[in-house]
Amino acid sequence: MKASELRAKDVAALEKEVTDLLKAHFGLRMQKATQQLTNHSVLGKTRRDIARVKTILTEKKGAAK
Repeated sequence: MKASELRAKDVAALEKEVTDLLKAHFGLRMQKATQQLTNHSVLGKTRRDIARVKTILTEKKGAAK
C-alpha cells in the first residue's frame, strides 16, 4: 500500500483501514502460533502498513486543527 493512495482517502476511510489491518495482523499472528503461516514476511509488511496508515491519519488530524 502506497502512501500516495492513503493520502487520497479521508479520515473515516483511514480509520476503517487501520481496523481492517489490525484484524488481518491478528489473524496472521494466530496462523503463526498454530504453525499454519508459510510466508512470515507478511507479518512485517502488515505491521509497516499499519504504521503507515496511522502516520497519515495523524497528519490529517493535525492538519484539520
